[in-house]
Amino acid sequence: MDLQEFLSLTIFGIEIKHTVEFFIKALIIYAITQSTVSFIKFLFRRSQRRKGALSLDKTTASFLQRISVYSIYIIGGATFLSLIPGMEKVGNSILAGAGIMAMAIGFASKEALSNFISGLFIVFAKPFRIGDVIKLDDNITGTVSEITLRHTVIRNMENKMIIIPNSTMNSSTIINSTLGEQEICNFIEIGVSYNADLDKAMSLMYDEVTKHPLLIDRRTPDDKKNNTPLVPVRIINLGDSSITLRAWAWAANSGDAFVMKCDLLKSIKERFDKEGIEIPYPYSNIVLKKEE
Repeated sequence: MDLQEFLSLTIFGIEIKHTVEFFIKALIIYAITQSTVSFIKFLFRRSQRRKGALSLDKTTASFLQRISVYSIYIIGGATFLSLIPGMEKVGNSILAGAGIMAMAIGFASKEALSNFISGLFIVFAKPFRIGDVIKLDDNITGTVSEITLRHTVIRNMENKMIIIPNSTMNSSTIINSTLGEQEICNFIEIGVSYNADLDKAMSLMYDEVTKHPLLIDRRTPDDKKNNTPLVPVRIINLGDSSITLRAWAWAANSGDAFVMKCDLLKSIKERFDKEGIEIPYPYSNIVLKKEE
C-alpha cells in the first residue's frame, strides 16, 4: 500500500488525508497565534524601556497588552473554528466582528462591561498607576500592584491582596500619595487637660517633633528669614474634657510619615508624663450606698 492509497482510506466516513490536513492547519494556526502573542509581548516590553514620545508607562502597557493578547486568541480561535465542517459560518462571523458583538451581548453582564469601560477610563485618565500608594474611601490603603480588564489589585500594609472591581474604583474617592509631590504633612494631635501649662506643652511638642530624624524642612528662604517655626504647633479645639494641640510635621513620603507619626505619639506621651503634662482620659466614679 503506497502513501496515496493510505491517505485515501476512511475512518468513520472521513478520509485520512482530510484528517491530516486538518491537524496540519491547526498546528499552523496555533504556531502563528503563539508567535504573534510573543511578538506583541516583546513590543510592549520594549516600549516600556524606550524614552520619549513612543514610550509607554507600566500601567498603560499592561492594560493594552491584555487587550491585544485576548484579541489575537479570539482571532486564532475563530480561524480554528472555520476549519471544522459546519462551523465555518461561526468562525467567519467572529472574524468579521459580528460574532464578537453577539458574544459580548449574550455572555457579558452589565457589571462586566461596566468594569471593562471603567478600566479604560482608569488606564487613560491615570488617576493612579501601578506602584502608586493610594487610599480608597478612607478604608483601604495600599500599593496598586495590577490593573486588569475587570478589577484592580491593591497590596495593603499587611501584604494582603485586595481585589476591587474597576467600576468601584472609578466611582470612589481616591487619595493618591504618589501623584505629584511626594512630601506629606502629618498632623500630630495630642489632647491635654484644661489645667495644663499650654505654652509648656506646645514647647515640648515642638522639641520632640524637631528632633525626629525623618522630619524635613519645607520652609522657603523667606520663611527662614522671617523666623517662621520649623514645626507650627497650635491649639485647634477646646473639647469637652481636653484641649487639642496639633503639630504640622512634614515627611519625605507616606511611608516615612507613618513611621514618624507613630514614633512621635510615643515620644510626646513619654515626655508629657515626665514633665507633668496631663493627657486626660474618660473615667467613672462609683458611689456605693450603705444599706440602713
